[in-house]
Amino acid sequence: MKSLYLWLNICSIAIPFIYSFHPKLKLYKQFHWIFLSIFITMLVFIPWDIIFTVLGVWGFNNNYYLGAHIFELPIEEWLFFICIPYACIFTHYALKYYFPDIKLSEGHTKRISYILILILFSLVLFNYNKLYTTVNFTLAIILTMTIIKVNRKLLQRFYISFIVILLPFFIVNGILTGSWIENQIVWYDNLENLGIRMGTIPVEDTIYAYSMILMNLSLYEYFTKKYKNGI
Repeated sequence: MKSLYLWLNICSIAIPFIYSFHPKLKLYKQFHWIFLSIFITMLVFIPWDIIFTVLGVWGFNNNYYLGAHIFELPIEEWLFFICIPYACIFTHYALKYYFPDIKLSEGHTKRISYILILILFSLVLFNYNKLYTTVNFTLAIILTMTIIKVNRKLLQRFYISFIVILLPFFIVNGILTGSWIENQIVWYDNLENLGIRMGTIPVEDTIYAYSMILMNLSLYEYFTKKYKNGI
C-alpha cells in the first residue's frame, strides 16, 4: 500500500486538529506558536534524519510511501514531524485542561529526571559506538537537564502525559516498524542501536519521541509565556 505512511500521518493529526476548535480548548488560537515550535524542532530533527538516512542508520521502504523525496527523505517523513508533534501537543494540553490537578510533585519530578539522566548516560557510556543510541540519548540528557533548570513545571505534567501519549505512539510506530503489516515502513541497522525491541519498535524510539515532544512543548511554552498568550 503505497500511501500507508501518508495515511498514518493523516490519521494521527485528524482528530486532534478537529478538536483544536473545541470552544473550551480553543487550541486554534495558538496555531502560530504551535507551528513555530514545530518548525524550530524540525531544524534539529530533519538534518539528523537526513544524515542518518544517508549513513544507513535507518531507511524507508518505498513500497509504503508515494515516492517523492526532499533531501533524501520521503515527503511523508517530513509530514511526520508536523503531524505527530501536533497530536502530542494537543494531547498534553487536553489532559492539562480536563485534569488540571494531575501532576507530579517537584520532588518526584527531580528524582525521575535525574534517574532518567543517569540511566541514559550509563547506556551512552557503554554503547558509545552505536550511533543512534549515542546521539539519541545524548540529546535527551541535554534537553532534560535544560528543562529541569528553565521550566520544571512542564516536566511535572509532561512525564504523565508522555505515558498517555505512548499508547498511540506504540500503535503508529509499531506499524512504521513492521507490526501488523507485511514489512517495515522504516527499517533500522541494529548495529547502530541496542538491538532491544518492544515488539518491532527499537527501544531508542521511545527516547526519540520523548525528546521530540519535549522540545516542541518547551518551545511552545517559551513563546506563549513570553508573549503572555499561553493556555
